Amino acid sequence: MPQFTAAPVTPDLLPAFAAQLQAMRASLLEQLRQQRGGEISRADAAAEARSIAQGDWAQTDAERDLAVALEERELAELNQIAAALARITDGSYGECTACGADVGVARLQANPVAERCIACQTKLEQAQGQPHTPSM
Repeated sequence: MPQFTAAPVTPDLLPAFAAQLQAMRASLLEQLRQQRGGEISRADAAAEARSIAQGDWAQTDAERDLAVALEERELAELNQIAAALARITDGSYGECTACGADVGVARLQANPVAERCIACQTKLEQAQGQPHTPSM
């Protein structure tokens, strides 16, 4: 695999990345609020529907499992955003957490929560048995 040098993140770019990450977090939190329809979570709503409908247990269980999986995925996204913002604060944003190389401006513009360079991300995905689809 050919190696290329990624353009490093410079301090003048950090405010734009921070603003992008904060906007992503706000959007995700708003999406969660809308999906929950107030204070009740989707899992709680599914459980409530189960006690009301008492008919199709399998469907209700499947809906609850899906809701829980979606909330876990959204929580993971929020954690990735928080970790990226912490890296901005501690000065390590744009450095690969595995090898210390530059992640690259283009990659971070495409995926602001990226924490590894393409080479390390590819190795990780191969080790986990996931296909790698490069995103700059």
